Amino acid sequence: MKIKRIYENPEPDDGYRMLIDRIWPRGVKKEEAMLDEWNKDIAPSTELRKWFGHQQALFEEFSKRYKAELSNKAEALEHIKSIADKQQLTLLYAAKDKEMNNARVLSEVIQQMK
Repeated sequence: MKIKRIYENPEPDDGYRMLIDRIWPRGVKKEEAMLDEWNKDIAPSTELRKWFGHQQALFEEFSKRYKAELSNKAEALEHIKSIADKQQLTLLYAAKDKEMNNARVLSEVIQQMK
C-alpha cells in the first residue's frame, strides 16, 4: 500500500488509485486524476476535518478521533483491505502535510487488520 498526494503525477506502479478525501481537491481535473475510486465515506467527518484544520499540534488527537470514526466503518475498511490484499493500492489525499494526514491514519488501520 502506498500513500500519495493527489497532486503528484500518476505512475504505472500506483496500481488501484483511491481518493480518500470527502471534498474534491482544488485544481485537479477529474479526468487527469486517473482514479479507480473516490471513497468519500472513509474520509474523516466534516466536523473532525474542520476541528483538526491540519494543525500539527492536534494530529495525535485527530488520529484517535478518526480511528474511532473508522471503527464504525467495518464494511468500508474490509473493502479497502480486500483491494490491498489483491493488488497495489495507492491512497490519495490532498493535504499539504505528507506526515500528518488522514491517509497515514487510514493506512495504519488497514495494515493492522487481520
